[in-house]
Amino acid sequence: MGDTDVEPVSSAAPELTGSVMMNQSWRDLTFLHWAVAPEDVAHRMPPGVRPDTLDGVTYVGLIPFRMVGAGIARGVGVPWFGSFLETNVRLYSVDDTGRRGIVFLSLDADRAAVVVGARAMFGLPYRWARMHYRASGDVHSYDARLRHPGRPTESHVVVRAGSRRQRTELDNFVTARWGLHVRWWGRTLYIPNRHEVWPVHAAEVLALDDGLMASAGLPDVATRPPDHVAFSPGVHTEFGFPGDASRPRRS
Repeated sequence: MGDTDVEPVSSAAPELTGSVMMNQSWRDLTFLHWAVAPEDVAHRMPPGVRPDTLDGVTYVGLIPFRMVGAGIARGVGVPWFGSFLETNVRLYSVDDTGRRGIVFLSLDADRAAVVVGARAMFGLPYRWARMHYRASGDVHSYDARLRHPGRPTESHVVVRAGSRRQRTELDNFVTARWGLHVRWWGRTLYIPNRHEVWPVHAAEVLALDDGLMASAGLPDVATRPPDHVAFSPGVHTEFGFPGDASRPRRS
């Protein structure tokens, strides 16, 4: 399948078709990305999906943030359960219909009920963790520690957010994603979403000591500085219901 078959990268979201399944806000996000060879992560993709590339490489993302006000359909956020901390490790994907998306290798959250529900409903690789977020002026700190026996798995990220900047081609590549690909009961599902254009700010890494990517099967990536760093105050998003990834989005 050639590049001409892949949908263009666009910071403007297409309209959702059908009903809204849920809505939520993502706040105070830090984007940390490392360039990797697509063949190094191709085996982590669901059937019918391959790594998406920009200038011959693909990217691994470590994204800590605050989930705020998650609610059913377009309703108000579910009290307590709808707001929590999350850090995800993710890859960038494109399916055989040319639709771009995200593949999550792990999603760590500090709400056990969210972890259980997301794993049961959609097969998403959520894990329960102790997490802490602190903002002091323009400095944002994120800490996570997986709740499992044995050797501790932790992540510590501190960044200083700067002023809003013009979006780059790489910013668009990693943020203008209008769905996710997930393997569930032998099928590859595509779960669409839409949100406003990400406001992107410059950011400087002050501290980075991460074990989450290694625990998700990428042991060597975080041993080098990230190739892309950005901060965003966030967006509000809506998700549609999942569909078969082999069927292209209806226009």
